[in-house]
Parts: sequence; C-alpha cells; structure tokens
Amino acid sequence: MKFFLISDNIDTQMGLRLAGIEGVVVHERHEMLETLEKVMHDDEVAIVLLTTKLIELCPDVISEIKLKQKKPLIVEIPDRHGDSKIGETIDRYVSEAIGVKL
Repeated sequence: MKFFLISDNIDTQMGLRLAGIEGVVVHERHEMLETLEKVMHDDEVAIVLLTTKLIELCPDVISEIKLKQKKPLIVEIPDRHGDSKIGETIDRYVSEAIGVKL
C-alpha cells in the first residue's frame, strides 16, 4: 500500500517526493476530479493526500467520498502558507456525518 499526493503547488509535491511519495500538481477542479477518480481505482494506493486549496474546489465531492468509500483514505494537508482551518473542516465533516450542525 502506498500514499499518493494531489497538490496545487510544486513545493508540496517536491517535499513529499523527497519522502518517497509520488504525486501530481493540478490547478483546476476538473483536473483534480479526474486525477482523484484514477487514483481511487488504483488498488495500490491506500492514502490520498490532498492540499486544502484543492479540497476547497469541491468540498461536496470530497465529503461524499469520505463518508461512503472505505478506501482510499483521503487526508487534507495544509499548504505552505498555513492558512487552512483544519478544525473547521473536521467540524463540517462530523456535522455532515451525524446530521447535526456544530
């Protein structure tokens, strides 16, 4: 099993590549969705790392995948500017899963 990165910037891709994690850089919603669809059908990929900016392009699709798919695990990683609000993302994910607004 392996990791795969879908990033919106080359710095993140290069940093994780040094750690042995392959990935791609995309900038548009359709590019991200096409890549994610391809990666989800790769039996070797167990964890997909997505930058916050890409998750913000299609939060509805990502939430649906997280709630309904067992594999791969999708993990949000903040970008190099550290401007993400992971806590709010987790709150939104939990509230959608249990149907209660937090």
